[in-house]
Amino acid sequence: MAKNFAGSTSFLDSTHTTLPTEPITFHEAFQDADWRAAMAEEFDALLTNDTWELVPAPPSVNLIGCKWVYKVKQKADGSLERLKARLVAQGYKQQQGIDFDETFSPVVKSTTIRTVLSVALSSGCTADPSMFVCHSSSGTLVLLLYVDDIIVTSSSSSLLDALIVTLQREFAMKDLGPLHYFLGIEVHRSPSGFHLSQQKYAHQLLQRHGFLDSKPVSTHLSPTSRLSSHEGHLLEDPYTYRQIVGALQYLTFTRPDISYAVNSVSQYLHAPREPHMQAVKRILRYIRGTLTYGLPISRCDNPSLVAFADADWAGCPDTRRSTSGYCIFLGPNLISWSAKKQPTISRSSSGAEYRAVAYTLAETVWIRRLLRDLRVFLWRSISIYCDNLSTTYLAANPVLHARTKHIELDH
Repeated sequence: MAKNFAGSTSFLDSTHTTLPTEPITFHEAFQDADWRAAMAEEFDALLTNDTWELVPAPPSVNLIGCKWVYKVKQKADGSLERLKARLVAQGYKQQQGIDFDETFSPVVKSTTIRTVLSVALSSGCTADPSMFVCHSSSGTLVLLLYVDDIIVTSSSSSLLDALIVTLQREFAMKDLGPLHYFLGIEVHRSPSGFHLSQQKYAHQLLQRHGFLDSKPVSTHLSPTSRLSSHEGHLLEDPYTYRQIVGALQYLTFTRPDISYAVNSVSQYLHAPREPHMQAVKRILRYIRGTLTYGLPISRCDNPSLVAFADADWAGCPDTRRSTSGYCIFLGPNLISWSAKKQPTISRSSSGAEYRAVAYTLAETVWIRRLLRDLRVFLWRSISIYCDNLSTTYLAANPVLHARTKHIELDH
């Protein structure tokens, strides 16, 4: 049994429904009765939760204002769910070192979500969008919190029901039923497991930028060219480029196949050029032909961690830095992946590969710690595969000499 957002697996029929326009300013929103009601609901909730306390303003203090942000919330099928207004602080007016020292956003990691869903499926847990872990004699309960969105999994329905009752007693919250839609991610249930996808999100991205009728391509990057920070003319308006790349970054939650391509175009956000925009358009055309792609999660009774690491060598034409990549599987399920440029220049291909293995090992050790928190224990040692023979020799017998001692210091 699983619990989730209600919605439909087919949203294409509902995309023709006209949705309300999101206002930009308070004055614009105040002209609409529905948006006024949404603002009143938000303000009442802030008062109910004792969000603030009115006090005299201290002298010589930078007072921070607030502003309204408006969002049309949609169901999984693309139809209107509700109008949401948020009253937020203008944090951009704060100065580091004066108004704050450190910042931290306590939101669940995407790898944690995929891992917990994999474990929940294998252990017969229930899942409910409504990581804190509670172990008791009745079973295990895990709560994943992303701002005001929650996923709860439990091996005991009584534990799950008790938690929901307690939360509803303390907060105004909605029980959205079986897990079906979370943070723009569609969760489809089948006899074989879960299928995570962002089909609606990708469809809206293509529609917003005029690529719904574009000709699909079979690859997300050109195999014959490499991007550079010096070739081509600077874009007159880089805003659209940054907007699309930001949306593509979120799409990689369920699309590991575009992770490397998105990493490549993300390196030029500060000064995008025409070839970079052409690369972004190619990614959109690739997505147009692969809209139904997603991430399957299957049941696994004897979980094991298996990872694959790789790196190019001096692949960046501007900095000569290498790019590392890895994929990590929990049983048959891909739960973590990365494509990232290495921070230092490698003097050899084995050095680049060794660093890639080191990054992969760090991630697998963290995942193993996460699994232990969930009381899931691996039945065999972690396996990491790479395709560089010198790297395997160096990992098994770290002999230091002039060409490898700097790697030992780094990793």
